[in-house]
Amino acid sequence: MGKNRWQKHYPSGIEFEVDPGRYTSVPELLEQSVKKYGVRTAYVNFGKKISFLELDKLSEDFAAYLQNSGLNPGDRIAIQMPNVLQYPVVLFGALRAGLIVVNTNPLYTSREMEHQFKDAGVKAIVILANFASNLERILSRTNIQHVFITEMGDLVGGFKGDLINFIVRRVKKMVPSYHIPIGFKLKKALRDGRHLKFTPPPIKNSDIAFLQYTGGTTGISMGAVLTHKNIISNMLQIREWMKPGLRELEEVAITALPMYHIFALTVNCLCMLQLGAENILITNPRDLESFIRELKKYPFTFITGVNTLFNALLNHPKFTEINFGHLKVSVGGGMAVQQKVAEKWEKLTKCPLVEGYGLSETSPVLSCNPIDGTHRIGTIGLPLSSTQLTIRDDDGKELPMGKAGEICARGPQVMKGYWNREDDTKNAFFEGNWFRTGDIGLMNEDGFFKIIDRKKDMIIVSGFNVYPNEIEEIVSQLEGVLEVAAIGVPDESTSEKVKLYVVKKDQDLTADMIIKHCKENLTNYKIPKQVEFVTELPKSNVGKIIRRLLREKEPVNRDFS
Repeated sequence: MGKNRWQKHYPSGIEFEVDPGRYTSVPELLEQSVKKYGVRTAYVNFGKKISFLELDKLSEDFAAYLQNSGLNPGDRIAIQMPNVLQYPVVLFGALRAGLIVVNTNPLYTSREMEHQFKDAGVKAIVILANFASNLERILSRTNIQHVFITEMGDLVGGFKGDLINFIVRRVKKMVPSYHIPIGFKLKKALRDGRHLKFTPPPIKNSDIAFLQYTGGTTGISMGAVLTHKNIISNMLQIREWMKPGLRELEEVAITALPMYHIFALTVNCLCMLQLGAENILITNPRDLESFIRELKKYPFTFITGVNTLFNALLNHPKFTEINFGHLKVSVGGGMAVQQKVAEKWEKLTKCPLVEGYGLSETSPVLSCNPIDGTHRIGTIGLPLSSTQLTIRDDDGKELPMGKAGEICARGPQVMKGYWNREDDTKNAFFEGNWFRTGDIGLMNEDGFFKIIDRKKDMIIVSGFNVYPNEIEEIVSQLEGVLEVAAIGVPDESTSEKVKLYVVKKDQDLTADMIIKHCKENLTNYKIPKQVEFVTELPKSNVGKIIRRLLREKEPVNRDFS
């Protein structure tokens, strides 16, 4: 599918071809940003600001300490922290030392941590003290030689930083006891690093920057090998896409998604750095009261999130008290943005909530809706510059416009492969290096792409394909529904039937009301046969509903692997 089909819709982004050689590496991106923006604020957390120059110095101190601790370029270092000031310092420090960063979800269990650390061959880790007890349980079974431990308020500093650490540890009791003899305080490593010589190692754009592990929601977690070229390319693609709305030195970004997640890593952490934006780090967006208080403090112009986060904000009574007068761009990703949520968001904020699409394996963004007012609700927009998308059948044959099939992608942001998994890498690509996303979608006549659903979440009812996203979209339109998830459960007569899990917004809502609504909007085989009301739905760390965990609750489960 050549780019001319959609070029006319968004020429400022599509006609531009990115130059991955503009920066040889992520550290060079940091270096150039520091030169341009200097004393301007780079990151804010708990009211504490650090400038681009301070970020440069702190990250160099950490790089120097790593370099003088026997760690070599190519060694893997895990970072297991939420959005605190330590994250960008450690991230850029590790990359400057030539290490490969393994982003790790702080909410992982010990079992999940062990798998990831052993699979990646991690030699060092920086971890928030809150999660160190989990590390203690599995440390002896890994090759980790260096453990850097930090607390929430360490870089806030002063009395406020000490107070934050006291409240987290003593009042909220969020730090279980742990004993890690090789543990070393990150604050001390930064102090010691000031007095050590740092010699920047040579870094090529073909070198690996990240092992970005897939969420594991549909199977075993694997490390997507992302090079400096992959990440830089996607950052430049996003930057070009945002040109109609965002300007250097003018933006205030809200980073509520954790930066260890690939969406926030590239879009918020790196793209906003290149723009010289002031980046507001939200440590715990699930604490909506605190989150909204932060939103009230800043004239923010840019925000990213997932559908469940936007939905939760819209349903909070204090959200209407926020001043949205400066907001230019709102982007949803990670999961489908529901039409009802997008419409409510735009009505309240006067800013469209545009949907983008990507995966860990693609650094992550492949496509996004235009931010110039020509977006299409319910679509994932148009391919980014230097990116090709096609729709293919199971044999790799390209399908015509309007026909549903697997979305396949090609571009400079697509990973090299899966870490130490040759067969999985081979199976992830069609001939010609077309990456198989595993998502079912189609391209409509105006060039916009639409996701129908994940291949592995598809429900088969009497031989018909039923896509959970479609059902969830319809059910979410009922005013009494707060959240909904659809899964397939075994059925003797139809192979599978649709079951709904629903979180009520209105306690008077009944299953009969939901079924009636579905009958009015869906063909017969798509209508749910069971409705179960729950108080909450299982979600990933970024708020994405995990249907697999709902399927596992059922007495008998079809093999979705």
